[in-house]
Amino acid sequence: MHITDDSRSSPQAAKSPAQSPLLLSGVEVRREGRVEPLLRTDPKLSSAAHWSGIAFEDHSVPAGVIHRHEHVESFLHVVLEGSVRYEVLTRGKTFKFSANPGTTFILPRGTVDETRWSGSTQRIAVAIHPTLLVNALDETAHESDIELIEHWNLNDRNIMSVLLAMRTDLDAGSPAGRLYGESLANALAVYLLKRYAVKQCAPSVYRGGLPSYRLKRVLDYIGDNLCGDLSLSQLAALVGMSPHYFAELFRQSTGSAPHQYVLLRRIELAKERLSDPNRSIIEVSLDAGFQNPSHFARTFRKFVGISPSGFQSVIRPIR
Repeated sequence: MHITDDSRSSPQAAKSPAQSPLLLSGVEVRREGRVEPLLRTDPKLSSAAHWSGIAFEDHSVPAGVIHRHEHVESFLHVVLEGSVRYEVLTRGKTFKFSANPGTTFILPRGTVDETRWSGSTQRIAVAIHPTLLVNALDETAHESDIELIEHWNLNDRNIMSVLLAMRTDLDAGSPAGRLYGESLANALAVYLLKRYAVKQCAPSVYRGGLPSYRLKRVLDYIGDNLCGDLSLSQLAALVGMSPHYFAELFRQSTGSAPHQYVLLRRIELAKERLSDPNRSIIEVSLDAGFQNPSHFARTFRKFVGISPSGFQSVIRPIR
């Protein structure tokens, strides 16, 4: 079920994407003229200004009321655990629903509401910056804003799968840096444009991969900045494409998604550095672009099948 809102503020009245920060510090709303967090509780997981264009939070929330507020960004909300009743107060009306794992809200920015929950739930809350939607596709790059259709009691497995992948990446310490999370965010934006935008947009299909000179430009840049925190929009800008088309053509050219390619290159670099007896595992992990040694060890074992220390013990006697 979706509820339309003719009284909601128009996109033209809202702040334009160019005037808004692209990094979001969290899922925030406006209450009584103040911008503040949607939920009072600290999230179990948060992207915390890490991914460009999106803020992701995983919360455990008790029964209670989320008092009247206005969403300053487009908003997604998915129930992960808990089967409870809830009420939505918006535009002077009250709507009653039952939530189960998978129950999803999609709200355009400017939506004003209050929600009342009869029991505890675990939920994912997501704020989406206008530029993430506008810049997701070449077809929408000329738009000043994208408005989503309002839904209060939706179940969409595609949205759930993307958000769960984001949650898994955050829980693992984002071993590919922000690149994988931003790739997931862009995939989510493209899906919302196709399915839930007021003016829906179907992306064109490009085949054949990146031209060789553009591919070389990207691969050289990745090689020169392997230990840095690469972003999808950064790589797409090198070849003058939207993130969606860049990621698709890069995969066609290399056989790997951008984040997978970067992780493979980092692991190969780590294997080279581990053969040096003068380098510690912590030094190698930093050299290869991993900020957390435990995340490095987990990723190395996943790709190589052995721990970094185990790899050292095998390779060093040979040399």
